Amino acid sequence: MAEKQYSILVVDDELSMRELLEYMLEKKGYRVICAANGKEALSKVKKEHYDLLLCDIRLGDMTGLEVLKASKKINPHVTVIMISAFATTETAVEAMNQGAFDYVPKPFENKELLQTIANALERKTLEKEKHALDNELKESVHFGKIVGNSPRMLHIYEMIRQVARTRSSVLITGESGTGKELIAKAIHEQSDRADEPFVTINCGGIPETLLESEFFGHRKGSFTGASTDKQGLMEIAHKGTLFLDEVAELSVPMQVKLLRAVQERVFRPVGGTRDMSVDIRIISATNKKLEDEVIAGNFREDLFYRLNVIEIKLPPLRERKGDLLPLAQHFLEKYSQELGKQVTKFSSYAIDLLKKYDFPGNIRELENLIERSVALSNTNILLPDSLAMSIHKKRWIEGIRNRRFDLDEVSRGVSLDTILEEIERAYIEKAMECTDGNKNKAADLLGLSLRSFRYRIDKLNPN
Repeated sequence: MAEKQYSILVVDDELSMRELLEYMLEKKGYRVICAANGKEALSKVKKEHYDLLLCDIRLGDMTGLEVLKASKKINPHVTVIMISAFATTETAVEAMNQGAFDYVPKPFENKELLQTIANALERKTLEKEKHALDNELKESVHFGKIVGNSPRMLHIYEMIRQVARTRSSVLITGESGTGKELIAKAIHEQSDRADEPFVTINCGGIPETLLESEFFGHRKGSFTGASTDKQGLMEIAHKGTLFLDEVAELSVPMQVKLLRAVQERVFRPVGGTRDMSVDIRIISATNKKLEDEVIAGNFREDLFYRLNVIEIKLPPLRERKGDLLPLAQHFLEKYSQELGKQVTKFSSYAIDLLKKYDFPGNIRELENLIERSVALSNTNILLPDSLAMSIHKKRWIEGIRNRRFDLDEVSRGVSLDTILEEIERAYIEKAMECTDGNKNKAADLLGLSLRSFRYRIDKLNPN
């Protein structure tokens, strides 16, 4: 039963289809009103507000696209889902360009249609809640280029505010691709050092022989090739912030040299005879657990405590799924502009694919995926067929495909349902990969009807 009684207007010129949809939707708790043609539908839209319009593309007196366009003029906020036995990619794109939430081809699985309707109404509710946010909350979810308003991120934003007022060293931890440098820049930009330099040192990307010179600078003639004096990055960061990225990659000898500089903000250039003092804020980042590195003898304990005065732990994307769609839309707009494309939105099925993937590479992987998908897209809406996810799932598929099933495991107990589901999923993924996401062709490769194929996909990927 639906938690709220949403009102749905069903528009279809077939009496049997109207009756089927009315029965199915009312059973789920929706209030359903039916219209047999476009004129009747528009008359009802003028008189009453509907949460959702479920409209066939082919009607007797006018097309569903005409009904869609006219309905949006009457009520721009009405959510519309198109259904048709004659749907094509071009039709779907045109419908969504006119403002449709999604399209569902006939014959459809009842469960699939109901889920699409639920997704549309959920999106509508979320949009209302988003518009209802007051200015204070709106300001609290934006720090430079950081996108996201999940509870975990709101907590981190509050930490940024508090930390920015201090001079304490900060250690930012989290998996690769979670945005650690963005957090570091946000702290800098929120502090009283915002107008001073923000200097980054990639501790894992500079050869060991050059690190000391990069950190502290050198004097002319201090080593072969030192033809002039050179400022170190610590000196360049004076009055500002020094960001030590991938700090766990520093060698132990370099850690020893860095300790005094971190502790006292004093260092001596290579080949120099006098110490130099700097006023810098130090922020470090790592994707490793520095506590474990200390125990293993790979990282100095005294340096660890100097760097880890305040720790900010960034959650992986799979633990902040509420931020997935805002991030995806942000990257869609970014790369549409950079690549000169007019890709403006995702279809709901494309969104479902994104939601069902864990993104082990986190935000960096999501950004890469969206950039590639925009670059390869031939339409201005990202449909499942144009969402380039095959590379991202390739290793998982290969793992299932190469699995060796040990029948001796049966004596210890197994889950046959789980094993069969893994096999089915792997074959479906491979069929979709072979056909570039074409469900009709993929169903043919597996000897299934399109209806059966869609049912299996829905069963394997429940929301």
